[in-house]
Amino acid sequence: MAHPKFFDTARKIVLHDPLAEILGAAENGLMEYSYADAVNLAGHSCPTVAGAYIMTLKGLARLYGDQLPERGGVEVAFRNPQDSGVTGVIANVVGLITGAAGEGGFKGLGGLHRRCNLVTFGVPDVEGDVRFRRIDTRASVALTYHPELVPSDPAIMRHLPALFNGTADAQGRRAFAEGWQDRVRRLLEQIDNPALVSFA
Repeated sequence: MAHPKFFDTARKIVLHDPLAEILGAAENGLMEYSYADAVNLAGHSCPTVAGAYIMTLKGLARLYGDQLPERGGVEVAFRNPQDSGVTGVIANVVGLITGAAGEGGFKGLGGLHRRCNLVTFGVPDVEGDVRFRRIDTRASVALTYHPELVPSDPAIMRHLPALFNGTADAQGRRAFAEGWQDRVRRLLEQIDNPALVSFA
């Protein structure tokens, strides 16, 4: 699949997945996820998908420090209901990387490595957009994403009416797409900016 080059330069997320190791799906259980993986899951690249990826990267780094994060070892709670705004989109990306799933997820192998019921929605005591909690230590971190830090170029938004009504020409479609992805690129370049994702 051809995609913008910055998809490949965005920081990767490496985890240890004990289930993948047991089943021989990944050598030593090491799993690597890229921003392109998140895009392939969502079917599009946007500030929300980038934010879900960034929050997961930063949340796991805060929880595990110098250790490899354990895929399947984190519970995820969202303050908002699943059908509220972009919460469901964010949850899909978070679940891809962490392995955390709802009631339809993997039920476990011999009583171990359960992935189902690790995601909950509409949890009022979450002090951010999303909370990650380690199953082993019960340490947790809540995060809030601030995409307004990297605003879109107002010039690209003038193409929206024509896109919506089907009258946009090739040049207008290309200008909008390039401008849209430029904002996503700039968001991903701000991964280390502490103002982009705040911790509760």
